[in-house]
Amino acid sequence: MNRTFGENTGNRNNVEGKLDFEGFLSPLVLQKFGEYMHSHRFLEDGTMRDSDNWQNHFGKNHQSVCMQSLWRHFHDMWLEHRGFKSRDGFEEAMMGALFNLMAIADKHYKDLNSKD
Repeated sequence: MNRTFGENTGNRNNVEGKLDFEGFLSPLVLQKFGEYMHSHRFLEDGTMRDSDNWQNHFGKNHQSVCMQSLWRHFHDMWLEHRGFKSRDGFEEAMMGALFNLMAIADKHYKDLNSKD
């Protein structure tokens, strides 16, 4: 995307080939995801875990734990899609699925980077 600006504007390098996160990501989805993540920070004893606690992963069975949870959330989405009630509703299921995909991907890419 090349833009032509008036005479009194700053100069910028061409954005061609650069990642466009503003275009790739949805602020609405990120807002809902942030709200979902915050609502799940509270432990049963009332304490609140750090926002990045999930990046510590979930032990040696991390991928399996996340995959099982992902399938439960996907199943809830599918139920809602077919007109049935799920455990916590469509939005909670979508954000739960997104969380598990993020957790699986985070570990995958960290593992790849640690092998270098």
